[in-house]
Amino acid sequence: MSTRKRKQIPAFATEAEERSFWASHDSNDYVEWGRGRRLSFPNLRPSLRTISLRLPESMIGQLKVLANKRDVPYQSLLKQFLAERLKKEIA
Repeated sequence: MSTRKRKQIPAFATEAEERSFWASHDSNDYVEWGRGRRLSFPNLRPSLRTISLRLPESMIGQLKVLANKRDVPYQSLLKQFLAERLKKEIA
C-alpha cells in the first residue's frame, strides 16, 4: 500500500464541472484504489426507456387476459416475456 500523499478532491458546483475535472485529472492522484472494497446495491433499479410499440389489438387483449390471471400489470408481463425470450436467444 502506498504512503504517498493524496490530493484533496475539490468541491464541485455542478455535475458538469465534476465531469470536466475528472476528464482532465488522474484519479490515482486523489484516491487510494487499493483500499477500496466492492459494494452491491440491491435496490438499484435499471434505467428505463420508453418506447412506442405497435401491436394488434387482439394481441394486447390476450396479453391483458393472461396478466389478469397472473394478477400482474400487462406491461410487466410483456417485459417478463421479452426477458425470458432474450435469455433463451442469447444462450
